[in-house]
Amino acid sequence: MSEGRRARPHYEGDPTVLRVMLRPRWILGLLLALVVAGVFAWLGRWQLEHSVQLEHEDSALSETVRPIADVATPGSPVTDAAAGMVVEARGDFVDGDFLVVDQRRNGDELGAWVTGHFAVEGGGGLAVAIGWAPTAAEAERAAEAFAEGLDPMPGELVIEGRFMPSDPTLVPKPDEDPMQLTTMAPAQLINLWAPFEGPSYAGFLVLHSGDAFDGIGLAAIESVPPLPAETINWLNLFYAAEWIVFAGFAVFFWFRLVRDDWEKTHELALLVSAEQDPAAQNQGADEQ
Repeated sequence: MSEGRRARPHYEGDPTVLRVMLRPRWILGLLLALVVAGVFAWLGRWQLEHSVQLEHEDSALSETVRPIADVATPGSPVTDAAAGMVVEARGDFVDGDFLVVDQRRNGDELGAWVTGHFAVEGGGGLAVAIGWAPTAAEAERAAEAFAEGLDPMPGELVIEGRFMPSDPTLVPKPDEDPMQLTTMAPAQLINLWAPFEGPSYAGFLVLHSGDAFDGIGLAAIESVPPLPAETINWLNLFYAAEWIVFAGFAVFFWFRLVRDDWEKTHELALLVSAEQDPAAQNQGADEQ
């Protein structure tokens, strides 16, 4: 131990720290500390819940139907703000541009999509996933029915659905049919549409068709809202941790006061004992 640094006094005997804790004033002090700690813990929880609530409010905006022109324009890439939004578009399906995209899931089932070319009023070609069939053969029959004159949305000039970003294009393997489509990529589909001029949308629309195509073996494609952005609000996280630290400090502060009272009690006892012991007083005088 270095010079000038005094050793911490060691106290023995009554009262113990536990006995000091059981004094009425310190029991009341503990109750007060627990109330303060509870308030701090609640504030920390509120901080976390507030952060989660803001994320849910942002995700709910994706279900508000808005014109497609409000979220995307032909020839421009699909932004994070546009992906997964429910939009509506005015126009008409182009005859003969109904294609089948194989190996598409609808929920947990694997099947095929029937897709169409929707000419948006004002300009721009939009690829639309119209419906899902359990097999590619059934999807082909539905596409043929559309090609023969069956209107995908009879009497409707406005369609509604979820706007999704394009799938990446895949190069077919040597043993695969090079004409088989397995990805929903508008850049690939427009090459198979009838002679097409003008810009097209980089994303595609999952049509909200309900049960409109049950008669031809097509089911509505599951339209899943986008997941909330997986981001961490570091400021909210820091505040929440800060409140938890404060809650722990409230209890520690109570314990520190109890221990100070315990030490003070023993120090006073030692002083009284020294004053009552003449030998201790003489020894103190000799040392001086």
